[in-house]
Amino acid sequence: MDNVLSFSRGSAPLLISMPHPGIHLTPAVEAGMVEAGWDLTDTDWHIPRLYDFAAELGASTLAAQYSRYVIDLNRPADDTPLYTTATTGLYPATLFDGEPLYREGEEPTAAERARYLAEIWMPYHQTLRDELARMKAEFGYALLFDAHSIRSFVPRLFDGRLPDFNLGTNAGASCDSTLAEALVAVCADAQDYSHVLNGRFKGGHITRHYGQPDQHIHAVQLELAQCTYMDEQVPFDYREDLAVPTQAVLRKLLQAMLAWGHQRYGR
Repeated sequence: MDNVLSFSRGSAPLLISMPHPGIHLTPAVEAGMVEAGWDLTDTDWHIPRLYDFAAELGASTLAAQYSRYVIDLNRPADDTPLYTTATTGLYPATLFDGEPLYREGEEPTAAERARYLAEIWMPYHQTLRDELARMKAEFGYALLFDAHSIRSFVPRLFDGRLPDFNLGTNAGASCDSTLAEALVAVCADAQDYSHVLNGRFKGGHITRHYGQPDQHIHAVQLELAQCTYMDEQVPFDYREDLAVPTQAVLRKLLQAMLAWGHQRYGR
C-alpha cells in the first residue's frame, strides 16, 4: 500500500503522533461497511490541520492516512484489550455508538487484515520507534505527544459531556509526574476550557507502550473534545473561530513539554 503515513522530522526532541485522522479505506473495508459507516464519523477529524503550528516549535509529526476502520494504530498488534469498559479493537467491528460496522458476513478476510497489519500498522510504529530512538540518541531523551479527538457526547463510551482537554499518562506510568503537573497547570490556566488527567481516556497502546520514563522517553495522550474546534455533525466542518483559541492552548501544552524537557535534561 502506498501513502500509509505522513511524516515530517523536526529539530526538537518532541514527536506528535496522530494515529486516527486518516480517511482512506481499502476496497474490502469499503465494500463491506454498513451505510452508517460511510460518514467515517469516528475519525479524529482535522487533527493535522489543528496542529499545523508544530513545525514552528521544531516538533516532528507523524500522521496516519488510513481510517481507523481499516486498522486501529492505537491498539496492540495482538489486539489485547486495553480497557474493561466499552471500546473498539485492532480491527473495529462496531462504530463508537455500538452499531455494527459491517454487513453480516462481509468483514475483511483474515488474510486482508494480516496485510493491513503488515502494510499500515507496522510502518507507522516503525517510524514512531525510529524517531523516538533518533531523538533519544541526539538529545538524551524524547517526548511523545499522542494527539486525538472525539465527539463530546458518545454515551456508549462515557457518561455525559466529555471534558475539553483529556490528558492521559497511563495513570502516571508513561511520563514523569512533574511533566504531567506542568501540562495540567496549562489546562487549569485555560479557564474557558474544562480538563481532566487520567479520566476516561488514560492513554491507548501508543502512550502505554512507548512511554518509558525510566528510559527517558515520556509519553502523554491528549483526547480533545471535537466541539472545541469543529462541528461534530456531518460534514464535520473545521471551525476557525473555535480552533484558533484552542490552538493557543495546544501550543502552550507543547511549549510546556519542551520547556520541561530542557529544564530536566539541560538541552
